[in-house]
Amino acid sequence: MPSNTQTIDQSLFTDNDLYLFNEGSHFHLYEKLGAHPMSVNGRRGTLFSVWAPSAKSVAVFGQFNGWDPKANPLAPRGGSGIWEGFIEGVDHGTIYKFRIVSNRDKYKVDKADPFAVHAETPPKTGSIVWDPHYDWNDGAWIEQRAQHNAHGQPMSIYELHLGSWMRVPDDGNRSMSYRELAERLTTYVVDMGFTHVEFLPVMEHPFTGSWGYQTTGYFAPTSRYGTPQDFMYLIDTLHQHGIGVILDWVPSHFPSDEHGLCYFDGTHLFEHSDPRQGYHPDWNSYIFNYGRHEVRSFLISSVFNWLDRYHVDGLRVDAVASMLYLDYSRKAGEWIPNDYGGRENIEAINLLRRMNTEVYNSFPGVQTIAEESTAWPMVSRPTYVGGLGFGFKWDMGWMHDTLSYFSRDPIHRRYHHNELTFRMVYAFNENFAMPLSHDEVVHGKGSLIGKMPGDDWQKFANLRTLYGYMYAQPGKKLLFMGCEIGQWREWNHDDGLDWQLLEQPLNGGLRNWVRDVNGLYRTEPALHEIDHDPAGFEWIDGSDSENCVISFLRRGINDDDVILVVCNLTPIPRHNYRVGVPFGGHWHEILNSDAQYYAGSGQGNLGGIDAAPMSYHGRPYSLTIIAPPLSTVFFKPEKGHGA
Repeated sequence: MPSNTQTIDQSLFTDNDLYLFNEGSHFHLYEKLGAHPMSVNGRRGTLFSVWAPSAKSVAVFGQFNGWDPKANPLAPRGGSGIWEGFIEGVDHGTIYKFRIVSNRDKYKVDKADPFAVHAETPPKTGSIVWDPHYDWNDGAWIEQRAQHNAHGQPMSIYELHLGSWMRVPDDGNRSMSYRELAERLTTYVVDMGFTHVEFLPVMEHPFTGSWGYQTTGYFAPTSRYGTPQDFMYLIDTLHQHGIGVILDWVPSHFPSDEHGLCYFDGTHLFEHSDPRQGYHPDWNSYIFNYGRHEVRSFLISSVFNWLDRYHVDGLRVDAVASMLYLDYSRKAGEWIPNDYGGRENIEAINLLRRMNTEVYNSFPGVQTIAEESTAWPMVSRPTYVGGLGFGFKWDMGWMHDTLSYFSRDPIHRRYHHNELTFRMVYAFNENFAMPLSHDEVVHGKGSLIGKMPGDDWQKFANLRTLYGYMYAQPGKKLLFMGCEIGQWREWNHDDGLDWQLLEQPLNGGLRNWVRDVNGLYRTEPALHEIDHDPAGFEWIDGSDSENCVISFLRRGINDDDVILVVCNLTPIPRHNYRVGVPFGGHWHEILNSDAQYYAGSGQGNLGGIDAAPMSYHGRPYSLTIIAPPLSTVFFKPEKGHGA
């Protein structure tokens, strides 16, 4: 059994560390708090430290002392609220917990380490002493990351849940490990032409059915799929093949599990004490006290942990709207106004602004993305002009309007044309990412292919058209796993995707379309260079509701980079359909979702068409094209058109 806890002079905390922590400006707490294996005066052991200012006593117990909560007490570090101590003989791989006895109400509880690097696999709740060292091989990616993640670069994100992307049927249908996923996922994503992956929360969580959105371990990747180094290997492999990695991160709430953050030291340490501020009715969870300085240090340190230790390239921040509004999902009398009588959560706003400012200062080249579902202004604008400072914002309005439109029978679409075109009224108010995410294929909503009207052929033609329209619009792209293969059933986190569907022509054709439209999006500057400026988009005709056809131009920085997009939203082919264009010469048909290779009907424009010097749609030239049934078609003018 290891010796008793020893107070040592080599504490990881300096007086400056304590000052920064208590003022909410320490963003590397993962290097200070938690369990750190080390050698002190030639003795190998672990230095433990935990923040519990209202504790009467704190002890570490686990395998090493027979789970005796009295054997290894920690000592308080002055009046900082931090308890710490070195235990000789405790090393890498040791399971432990904190026994906290509060000064209040004789409260006594066993807690997991809020700063644990690694944890037992749920339903077990212990923390594990772990050395996070890893020898990275992604230097070339990190050096080029700022270019890959720039606003003028293509960003096509493949969103996935690690536990259900692909299973191992021959081994009890278990989830793949991080290392098993590394080669398979990387090969697939590269082949499909995506630029980034986005993982649903990988942070440790007790309930698998929460998909990680009920986080307890804000510094530890879930042990369900392996060790921290295994997760690093997955990221490293993706980076070495040119794929960026984005993580879902959840600062909006945390679960009520006893071993977690709630009522940590017998007080509401991390959460607000008043349930009108500290309890989330939608998710039966607690809300962080964003105004507490140490909580700000905790949350931003969590962000830095993933960007620093794990080399991730961005964070998608979940449920930002629930943070911004004090009355979010609450009735009158169930919330407390701010100091000015308003509904805005000033403390949460300040946290998000500080987080984004610190991230972009410390990690140039990464991006933060807000899932913000309201019309809150300037979410993706710099803090110095009053914005929240995010790099991008999810365009939830586009997602709702577009799926509403595409779910309608084409015979009725003429009466709802605005659902397709309204986006361009606000498309450049933010730096938008366009999500077709996991939220659209769960909780009884069915699959994307299941939302499409018509027979099977029409369903797939509709979905190809939707993806073509999405990739042609200004904004970055996000597609949830399974949507690229036309999975019929709703996503089930306890099972893998139905990969066998790719043996069917319609499903295989859809996959081919997603691969090729990704390739076009990445290689044509007009489709991504000016995503967040009106100069990158120009309507040709957005008002042909009678025919349910829209046509528009995308433009790049160079005059030669122009793409014409025509979408026919009915199953009726439009022959001799005239479209005004700005240039004469030959316009190549560079991609057509109705091609037989995509399981379409094979109608098109024989590779291209010459513009006639006939004014139309206010432009000096025009094309007379075939707009195939339920299709998106891309045209590009021949170089030397004289623009």
